[in-house]
Amino acid sequence: MSRPYDYLIIGSGIMGLAIAREVKHKSPDARVLIIDKEPAEAAHASGRNSGVLHAGFYYTADSLKARFTVTGNRLMKQYCQENNIPVNACGKLVVAQNEKELEQLCELERRGKRNGARVEIIDEAGALQIEPNVRTFKKALYSPTTASVDPKRVCSALRKDLTAQGVEFSFGTKYLGHSENVVRTTAGEFDAGKVINCAGLYADKIAKDFGFGKAYTIIPFKGIYLKYTKNKTDVKTNIYPVPNLKNPFLGVHFTKTAAGEIKIGPTAIPALWRENYERLANFSFEEFVEICAREAQLFAANSFGFRDLALEEIRKYNKRYMVGLASHLVCHIDPAGFTDHTAPGIRAQLLDLKRRQLVQDFVVEGDRHSVHVLNAVSPAFTCAFPFALYVVDKYMLAA
Repeated sequence: MSRPYDYLIIGSGIMGLAIAREVKHKSPDARVLIIDKEPAEAAHASGRNSGVLHAGFYYTADSLKARFTVTGNRLMKQYCQENNIPVNACGKLVVAQNEKELEQLCELERRGKRNGARVEIIDEAGALQIEPNVRTFKKALYSPTTASVDPKRVCSALRKDLTAQGVEFSFGTKYLGHSENVVRTTAGEFDAGKVINCAGLYADKIAKDFGFGKAYTIIPFKGIYLKYTKNKTDVKTNIYPVPNLKNPFLGVHFTKTAAGEIKIGPTAIPALWRENYERLANFSFEEFVEICAREAQLFAANSFGFRDLALEEIRKYNKRYMVGLASHLVCHIDPAGFTDHTAPGIRAQLLDLKRRQLVQDFVVEGDRHSVHVLNAVSPAFTCAFPFALYVVDKYMLAA
């Protein structure tokens, strides 16, 4: 066993990296180790997400998401600028299709302004000035601060910075268990003053091993995007539909990437095991049985509309159907231009077991021995830096 680490972080996604950065900022002499079962950082959600930096208008004012998104957007842009990482400051339009959705646009504007986000309702003519191809009913919500970055480049830069500050990384190292402050892994045992669980899809499993997260389990949802390869010019900005605010998914929309490419998505298809990316890759029979049983219960009871959601999302495997949904947001798009899928991602969505509801906000639990980031779903990438400060101040330095 090596000499003790002050902090051992499980997971090298954006949250693990951002928390390590904040720890070193607060305690430069702290000895920090990040372990990850994968061969490199950001192998899962952090490296597979859309890269959109959200503005902060979807979330209720009492939520952690509302608290961190506006600041997170600014700090992530600042970090990218300091590290020569391109930011596509293309903005976003949220469009309506009928009178009812106009009312929801106004609710989004109210939320955004309460949260300190720059948002405004504009008329159809104003929307067309921003995006000549947009289609909306009378009005749209404009968010000028929404932007796009390459999430892998951000995570790579963070790893480089952390290494320079003395943070150690152990890749190909899977968490196996713990005994008090000794963590057992496939690379041996590590003595840690405090364990920080940022394990994404497996955060609930590890949390339960420490006596936390008992009220929850993670339900995985697969996100797939279709890439528009005809050109980069048919759509100039992010275009989103009015979302169903009762669930955490935003519907099929147009995304402009950091490189200016166009894609539509994502899906939110219930996955059958935690890393159910493609075919039988990373198949786990134990997870398959557990997750299918859980999803069957939710389907039968139609908890939080799961049955309706599942049936709708499965239809999006059909390319024509998915393109059809996106085409309602624009005046014209060439269906034949959508030729490739991007790498699928899996959303580690927390489920409240007692209420049988998806948890909408970030969830963190911990004590003086361990901290567990249980629900770090979108917009966690945008929120990473202020979210990390919150975790360190509340659960680590004060303990």
